[in-house]
Amino acid sequence: MANSFIFSSESVTEGHPDKVCDTISDTVLDACLKEDPASRVACETMVKDNAVILGGEITTKAKFDYCELVKEVLVDMNYDSCYAQGTDYSYTCKFDAQNFFFLNLLGQQSPDIKQGVDEAAADDKETSEQGAGDQGIMFGYACNDTPELMPAAIAYSHRLGEEMTRLRKDRVHTWLRPDSKTQVSVEYVDGKPHRITAVVVSTMHAQEITTPDIREALAKDLIGKVLPANLLTEDTKYHINPTGLFVVGGPEGDCGLTGRKIIVDTYGGMGRHGGGAFSGKDPSKVDRSAAYMCRWVAKNIVAAGFADRCELQTAYAIGHPDPVSLTVETFETNAVDEATIERAVGEVFSFKPADIISQLNLLRPVYRRSTNYGHFGREDDLDSLTWEKTNKVEDLKSAANA
Repeated sequence: MANSFIFSSESVTEGHPDKVCDTISDTVLDACLKEDPASRVACETMVKDNAVILGGEITTKAKFDYCELVKEVLVDMNYDSCYAQGTDYSYTCKFDAQNFFFLNLLGQQSPDIKQGVDEAAADDKETSEQGAGDQGIMFGYACNDTPELMPAAIAYSHRLGEEMTRLRKDRVHTWLRPDSKTQVSVEYVDGKPHRITAVVVSTMHAQEITTPDIREALAKDLIGKVLPANLLTEDTKYHINPTGLFVVGGPEGDCGLTGRKIIVDTYGGMGRHGGGAFSGKDPSKVDRSAAYMCRWVAKNIVAAGFADRCELQTAYAIGHPDPVSLTVETFETNAVDEATIERAVGEVFSFKPADIISQLNLLRPVYRRSTNYGHFGREDDLDSLTWEKTNKVEDLKSAANA
């Protein structure tokens, strides 16, 4: 008898309140790195109604107008009363790029943390090498469900969200508003995606459009064009704006905070997460950089044909350069002995924080490119999202055969 189960994952668009915050935080990070690659950034954002509040710690030589940067983000997302001008639809959201309250509570990085991270000796510091910015555990995951080596449910959820954003920004449907969520349920049979059992799409909209019109448009222009036809069946359930009304949305409908969509950001729950959020953090923070590193390594392992599924876990002590552990798990899908895979990984990759930054070229303003529709699985800009490259496949094969 076939072994089957159903797995669901969700995604959110850039206009979801939490993603607004992630995007602002990563835009601040990019602005700092653009002028000063040595910037240390931990930028947190909160949004509610018409307010944007920044907090955290930043040490940088970069000079820019934080409020103007926030405004540019909101305009780009269409949280802007000017967006609906010239259409048949109104803009009624309180959250408006043309009129918002801004509070900047950013401070500087703690000198105690700084000395642990800096590549320099310090009193009682165990090493003069660059250390991890904090203790913690990080995971990376890859599987051969999809060409981008991501779990099917989260990959399809992201594709729906990204296409819905395109429909709005290209003004195909000017009644669409920025805050949207998607969810896809996939039935697996013997470990492989077999069919999509349910699709959920909820989107904020102009008050003038009717729910039946929304459902018809999104069934035709979104779901029908994005999801693989061979996975949709007559039994697939569709839930489009199931509450019947979604006019009040964005930060008016829900408070947003940086770092609250960590499962959306990673593997939709199919792969584990260490708990640390990514957005707003420079790469000295291993919460972000080591998770990117683990994804890079796991993806290359699967791309090399060593396993159908692979998960890496690593862990760090604050201020220390070497990970305290590194584990490779292939869930019994491996074609190469796990001990051999671990040995090859150790020969090809270095997990020291400074080496991660160097190997992935992370001291660049590339982070807003990663914020929305998954930090992983994006192959549209590999020059920026270097952790998505499968450029170490041959090195791994050589090391495994040595």
